[in-house]
Amino acid sequence: MFDILPLKGGIGEVDGFYCDGVSAGFKENNGLDLAFIRSDVLCDVTFLLTENRFKASPLKHLLRYPKEFKTDFLLLNSKNANAMTGEEGIKDIETIFNYLSKKIKVTNPIMSSTGVIGYRLDTSKIIKAIDKFNFEAKNSDNASKAIMTTDRWNKQILHQIDLKNGESFRIGAIAKGAGMINPSLATMLSFIVTDASIPKKDMEEILREAVEESFNRISVDGDTSTNDTVFLLTNRKSNAYDKEAFKTSLKIILKELALSILRDGEGANRIVAFEILNAKNREEAKKIAEKLSNSLLVKTALFGGDPNWGRIASTIGASGCECDEEKLIIKYDDLVIYSKDKRELDREREERAYEIMKRESFKISCDIGVGDASYVAYGCDLSYEYVKINAEYRT
Repeated sequence: MFDILPLKGGIGEVDGFYCDGVSAGFKENNGLDLAFIRSDVLCDVTFLLTENRFKASPLKHLLRYPKEFKTDFLLLNSKNANAMTGEEGIKDIETIFNYLSKKIKVTNPIMSSTGVIGYRLDTSKIIKAIDKFNFEAKNSDNASKAIMTTDRWNKQILHQIDLKNGESFRIGAIAKGAGMINPSLATMLSFIVTDASIPKKDMEEILREAVEESFNRISVDGDTSTNDTVFLLTNRKSNAYDKEAFKTSLKIILKELALSILRDGEGANRIVAFEILNAKNREEAKKIAEKLSNSLLVKTALFGGDPNWGRIASTIGASGCECDEEKLIIKYDDLVIYSKDKRELDREREERAYEIMKRESFKISCDIGVGDASYVAYGCDLSYEYVKINAEYRT
């Protein structure tokens, strides 16, 4: 058995890892916009990348390393995605790392960027900001703030896992994300570090499974960015490990981060779990759930608090999946909003539906009635603020 203890802090409280954030001058009012994560020993690293075909320069640079490479340093910047910048974007990263190597010994450093697409990095600003780094700092709060773009709050989590034999290890994580969030591998940025003595093969297996149950289940706006990545690094300094304990903790951490991103979804007021029951197969259950979480008509109904089940039914019918209006049952939490016997909302049920839709979170359950497969995806409403933020993103 094992105990999972949530602790205050993030990646800086994991043994052997250091981090901080500084201002390079990309954000207004000296906002934090450049961060580092480093380990005092080499780490195994595994990652999942965006499925966007136009991968940003940091990802192209990353993929040039040998398959089983190790690293001890990550450099993170916000406000500039360094995407669609061609070979020059990769050369800019190499210029920055050449300077970094004069300040501190690094092996196979990784860069991760987020922000506006189509502009080269201002390497001079980043190089000057590197001089501000205290490489012995353990400031996860600053690091998590430095990667924020339209985020309203920083996102960090820390767990200590105590094993029955008296050994323990820690897992810390930070993430950013609020817009361009869509289930497609790992649609945001997240950096997870651990001192657990986890085998490399387990890292890949567990990360993929945990991402599938968390970041792959959320959608803010149906868009997939060019930079999105989830990294998992281990320095194995604790010499402790238990596979089930690690998997359980990581799933909790990533789900909490995913739901925090969803709550932060640019102007979002509420989050909704779209539960699909009794679909023909898992693929169709997933397809229906994701259609609902991405539907603009559904999202605007959520924002207005309008219990218009017709938008739910229409989206299911348009999914191309097997369905039958005589078998379909739609519930808002435990309230039947539609069935073959309750097609029209009476006053009492409509009032109850309005009350449910005022909550910050609730569940829309759709029993398709044609099989035994299920799936849950998570979405949020679409507000005026989302339009404003994205209409003015560069200004």
